[in-house]
Amino acid sequence: MPNTLFLRLESPLQSWGEDSQWSERRTAPEPTKSGVVGLLACALGWNDDARIRDLARRVRVGVRCDVRGTSAPLKDYHTVGGGYTSPQLLNAKGELKISSGKPHTEPTSRYYLCDTSFLVAVQADADTIAQLAHAVQFPVWQLYLGRKSCVPTVPPFDGVDDYPNLAEALQKHPARFIANERVVDQRPRIVIECESRQAGAVRHRDQIASRTYRLFEPRYSHESRLPNEVRVEILDEGA
Repeated sequence: MPNTLFLRLESPLQSWGEDSQWSERRTAPEPTKSGVVGLLACALGWNDDARIRDLARRVRVGVRCDVRGTSAPLKDYHTVGGGYTSPQLLNAKGELKISSGKPHTEPTSRYYLCDTSFLVAVQADADTIAQLAHAVQFPVWQLYLGRKSCVPTVPPFDGVDDYPNLAEALQKHPARFIANERVVDQRPRIVIECESRQAGAVRHRDQIASRTYRLFEPRYSHESRLPNEVRVEILDEGA
């Protein structure tokens, strides 16, 4: 039975926050595990900490960066507060923050990946994969790629299969596109969840512990290049 779910995450804009808060909202260079689990939770219609935390601990995630997109993230200017948004900005005493006699306006910068396309492999037991595959094809809530303004341009579901590990799944699954206009990396970068003791393991903090309180546990991944050239398939748009 299939143990791997494949997702094609593609959009003009994507943003995967990992290490930023407050006024500087940067994006990771590829989908984070917390972002992928959040997408799956939306598909399932879950918003409670217990089920989302359990899901995050049951699945392992690998990412293949098929299309790089622009060379640098897009920086977008925002303002928060100023009497126009809710909730208002508060000071340390929990009172409305005032600047020059008016509700405080905070400038913020938000960053987005542009024109990127990723293949995400999610591995778990067969029952979990069957449940996730159905949910992604018939989502309860709108799916988005990191931020709610980043709507997928293609349906994320890209099939299920059975593989012994994430590395082999990312090596053998093709890059499927509706049109052939994209510049696909022949040997794309891959980022695979791993154990902390593995050589080259990098520590992240994107394992969801509490959605309510925005708490995250540590997780490790290993980065490399695909050992073989990625196989590209152009789908029939009318099929």
